[in-house]
Amino acid sequence: MSPATPFKLTIGPLLYWWPRATLMDFYAQMADGPAQTVVLGELVCSRRNEFKLDDWLDLGRDLRQAGKEVVIATQALVMSEAELRTLRRTCEQEEFAVEAGDAAALRVLARAAAQDPGRPAFWLGPHLNIYSRAALEEHAALGATQWVAPVELALDALALINPPPEPVLGIDGPIRTEVFAFGRLPLAFSARCFTARHHRLRKDDCEFRCRDDADGLLLKTTEGQPFLALNGIQTQSAALQCLIGHGPLCAKAGVGSLRLSPCGQGFARVVELFDAVFHQGLAPAAALAELRELPLPGGLVDGFARRQPGLEPVPFLNREALV
Repeated sequence: MSPATPFKLTIGPLLYWWPRATLMDFYAQMADGPAQTVVLGELVCSRRNEFKLDDWLDLGRDLRQAGKEVVIATQALVMSEAELRTLRRTCEQEEFAVEAGDAAALRVLARAAAQDPGRPAFWLGPHLNIYSRAALEEHAALGATQWVAPVELALDALALINPPPEPVLGIDGPIRTEVFAFGRLPLAFSARCFTARHHRLRKDDCEFRCRDDADGLLLKTTEGQPFLALNGIQTQSAALQCLIGHGPLCAKAGVGSLRLSPCGQGFARVVELFDAVFHQGLAPAAALAELRELPLPGGLVDGFARRQPGLEPVPFLNREALV
């Protein structure tokens, strides 16, 4: 792996509800870390209201002063008028680019882009249904500049949708591709809060139980094997996607940046290891060996990237990269 591999590193939005002090400490670490981009905002549940939009914007200003590119994400599932108002405020602010979490955000952002071509460009989040070149072209025409691919798409499929020799063109040039390269896979959202239901509580009287689970609530099969994680209205994989050995395939697919999704322990070192592999020439096998020793909340998988079941474990590497 060449030290010149041109992948940017993106810190994805925090998907869990951490105490305010923990959240602030985390982003202070990220401000000093090697990732170039940070995505902020509440993606999962508006009841997690300890951090409101103005707080995210203030944090974004601090991170921008630290040299980071900042993007604000909108919720992936909007279910109330109050959430819709927040979505509109997020999309209409002009300090930071916005990542569209759903079609409602996409509509507001496309209208704003048409009215003011000079405003910050917007991104297409991983929960939009973009699974073909035609779909990506349709979204690019609305004013998007970056696409975060759905997590279940294989890397060779990305090479067909937005290939380097013939990229999809947006208003400012080729659409950039980002892949979900580390973290519990976000699989689904529901109007029902599974964490509240687990604790035999109603969604509107949930006692904010998801604050007790820094990495979601682990579920196991009847055989005792880790299977899923509950995170409020979101369902995640129990294991963590890890594409640290897929540099050549990512490059072939036209990937420009790798998204690293925060977890409760060891994440700062995760970011350092991805930086070491893709910017400093560390062998992926060495990085993977260290990742397996970190106190992460689950095992490492990469099945979706290889057209295998998503929970297929990352193979032990005995060479510099998977090909």
